[in-house]
Amino acid sequence: MSIQRALISVSDKEGLLPFAKALAERGVEIISTGGTSKALLEAGIPVTGISDVTGFPEIMDGRVKTLHPMIHGGLLAVRDNESHRTQMEENGIKPIDLVVVNLYPFKQTIAKENAAFSDAIENIDIGGPSMLRSAAKNHAYVTVVVDPKDYGLVLDELQQHQAVSVETRRRLAAKTFRHTAAYDALIAEYLTQQVEEEHPESYTVTFEKKQDLRYGENPHQKAAFYSKPLGPVLSVANAQQLHGKELSYNNINDADAALAIVREFIDPAVVAVKHMNPCGVGTGRDVAEAFKRAYEADPVSIFGGIIASNVEIDKPTAEKMSEIFLEIVIAPSFSEEALAVLTQKKNIRLMIVPFEKHGVIGKKITTIAGGMLVQDEDAFGLDEANVSVPTKRQPTEKEWADLKLAWKVVKHVKSNAIVLARDEMTVGVGAGQMNRVGAAKIAIEQAGELAKGSALGSDAFFPMDDTVEAAAKAGITAIIQPGGSVRDEDSIKKADEYGIAMVFTGVRHFKH
Repeated sequence: MSIQRALISVSDKEGLLPFAKALAERGVEIISTGGTSKALLEAGIPVTGISDVTGFPEIMDGRVKTLHPMIHGGLLAVRDNESHRTQMEENGIKPIDLVVVNLYPFKQTIAKENAAFSDAIENIDIGGPSMLRSAAKNHAYVTVVVDPKDYGLVLDELQQHQAVSVETRRRLAAKTFRHTAAYDALIAEYLTQQVEEEHPESYTVTFEKKQDLRYGENPHQKAAFYSKPLGPVLSVANAQQLHGKELSYNNINDADAALAIVREFIDPAVVAVKHMNPCGVGTGRDVAEAFKRAYEADPVSIFGGIIASNVEIDKPTAEKMSEIFLEIVIAPSFSEEALAVLTQKKNIRLMIVPFEKHGVIGKKITTIAGGMLVQDEDAFGLDEANVSVPTKRQPTEKEWADLKLAWKVVKHVKSNAIVLARDEMTVGVGAGQMNRVGAAKIAIEQAGELAKGSALGSDAFFPMDDTVEAAAKAGITAIIQPGGSVRDEDSIKKADEYGIAMVFTGVRHFKH
């Protein structure tokens, strides 16, 4: 379709002036509003004011200006419908062939610290989405542009073909409906949060594409990476990559799992993850000590793993890290000396995230075939639990430290899960087993001699006393578990029989 008349009204003025100038040079009449009109006139580009088209002033502080038959009639008219043409002539309505609109900055407004509710409401665009939807619906005759990146596409087609092709108009219309849907979804989410609606009748969220990925979990699966607007700052989606090749689908999942674990800790901590499960977690006086323990927890599995630290990576730690193959190191920062060491490895990804801006984690969304599940993130900590000790023996101070470490980590291990911890590090991890004693046996086997004197954490209660029996035979001296089984007494008696101190938390941490 040739373009003779365009309506331009944008809040994001990137690329606006050269685009509008090129249209004007082609003889296109430009209709515009408010700040856009002013910017064009100041650049010497001829503009017809919206009020000159509608015959009605912009009123109510600009809230009402484009919601008018002279505008929407020009957008929605079916050009080859004789009745529509007649009605246009009778009412003096001229067709509008191009709509260039982007919307009030609602996202930018609510992103401001302590954003006022009244400011958010004022930045809900009404006329813009209405024009975009009208133009996109009638894309058989109207070209609609919401993204400055598409200005060049429109100009190229006008230059080459004197018109915009139907294929391009259709693609731009689809993009427009995605744009308005995302805009409305963000507004809906914000207002739903404001009224504290926990589980609304429909759940509308939007995500923005960060990048296409080489492939998904496997090379035959196509994939892309999307981020949530105004999502948690402490996330892979908001991480800054300093070095290395692009992240893969599996890298992103593993890095997310590593961050989820390491943010449990206040003292220096390092987490190593393989296939969404921790293979080693260590804490210490500094990052070097924490990494040493994370490495020693499982020096085999850490190869090719993802590392997350909650403190800056220094040179001594970087030198130790460079001795093994690691996919990713993610931390709040890297010293210049550490970067100099690690960047000698071409493919290692180095990423930073702002740990000081932890923020609210929010909801967890899991898709299933034909639907999705929504739940709160599992942010429940031991400090919030109703802790009790049902056994005769209380844990020692050292055992308490080991129990707390095991409890923080087991929450992030696929169920059924067992974690063994001692001396500020994990020594055994049993993940994703069909029965709990099976998970315990795997963790004990991995720990070997280090199981002796360690503490055992379980993500859920013991349905029978066989896990306590296995723990006792391995020399484990303390256990932390939710409790709540109808056979708790069996486990308590077994623990007392072997002199094991057992802690009940009353909180389950299933992870599927």
